[in-house]
Amino acid sequence: MSQPAATRNDGPDRQALAASLAGLRAAPDDLAALLECAAQARLHGHRRAAASALERAALLYPADPRPALGLGDLALEEEGLSADAPMRAAAWYRTALARDSASAAAHRGLARLATEAGCGAAAARHAARGFPGHARIRCRSPAHPAAPAVLLLVAALGGNLPHEAWLDPRRFAITAIHPEYDDPAQPLPAHALIVNAIADADRGGPALLAAARLCARSAAAVINPPARVGATSRLRIARLAGSVPFCRAPSITPFAREAPPRGLRFPVLLRAPGFHSGRHFVRVERRAGLAAALAAMPAGKLLAIEILPSQGGDGRFRKYRVVAIGGRLWPVHLTIADRWKVHDFTAAMAEDSARGAAARAEEAAFLADMPAALGPRAMAALSALSARIGLDYLGIDFALAADGSVLLFEANPAMRLAAAGAEPALAYRQEPRRAALAAMTALLDRRMAARAA
Repeated sequence: MSQPAATRNDGPDRQALAASLAGLRAAPDDLAALLECAAQARLHGHRRAAASALERAALLYPADPRPALGLGDLALEEEGLSADAPMRAAAWYRTALARDSASAAAHRGLARLATEAGCGAAAARHAARGFPGHARIRCRSPAHPAAPAVLLLVAALGGNLPHEAWLDPRRFAITAIHPEYDDPAQPLPAHALIVNAIADADRGGPALLAAARLCARSAAAVINPPARVGATSRLRIARLAGSVPFCRAPSITPFAREAPPRGLRFPVLLRAPGFHSGRHFVRVERRAGLAAALAAMPAGKLLAIEILPSQGGDGRFRKYRVVAIGGRLWPVHLTIADRWKVHDFTAAMAEDSARGAAARAEEAAFLADMPAALGPRAMAALSALSARIGLDYLGIDFALAADGSVLLFEANPAMRLAAAGAEPALAYRQEPRRAALAAMTALLDRRMAARAA
């Protein structure tokens, strides 16, 4: 039987963490000890401890780029969870470049951030210096020499499935590959499994095509085959969902920013496809505000999206997140907010107030008994939608209509598996998070065992 990732090999992992702490106590100002302590703390999920060690290293060793790179990577991992994470990440990557102007890792980070900001020219400049010659990156060596080898496929400029919580480098020997830049003449590293983390079909078209060619060269099982991910653009999912009973998706009209359609009905949502966490996503109330909204959007294709009636009777907005792992549904979180643009990191779910307590109680009930909280119509719609999309890992964001059906916001594999929250008030999220992570670990084990048999 598969063990949860948090407990498997717990002894050696704790020993490695204890050894790094002992080394730091023996030499608190040693660069190698600080970097090792930060790496172990990050692997074990102690992000604040990792940041503290890296900040001390950056202060004590101002000429070395590695502490700044580590701090940039930590901030980049918070993208989508913290509003100021991109700014902090960019500052640290620029610090790393000031210490080593040839740092490919810093250029890769800045290329990702520029892409998220819609700055295509800057992204291309940094990508040219960050990726050629660095298409394959061996992640940290696992604690066990016999750890199974995994190829992790990631898009160079982002739009990837956040995998850090369940694809544990303590358990697997991971080689990350950017398929767009990989040399197909080079043999693939030995591997027991391929995990395709390229998750955004609207952004990652070229990366998904290159990933499909790479997968065709391997006999290993593939988590989230690229061709199936390629069918999950916002427009295609909305059309697919229209044929699912008890599921309503918004009508979506694609158009070029320079040529908005004349028949738009207001209010309307405008979105640049390929962006997440509310970036380049606005609500336009009247036609008089359209020109200004379009001027602030990136050039290229945009989407005009119908506004679904998702506001509850109490005037608040709700966004449920469910993930499908191997075809089974798992609750992730329910975010309740006062504004239409609902994100967990801005909704103040942990606020010390009667409304905050009521929101947490509602979320806790959803996490404890998802079928009871959602009802049979929504459960049937979510199951049918997951089956039709056919991915090993899929995230679904939605609200509930008054009749218990699903109001679909999006369905794709680019969603974070679990946002547990560090606040004590959100401790009830921990057990559902552990259950979902264990399900993902079990899926990886099953896929490797099935192919080996």
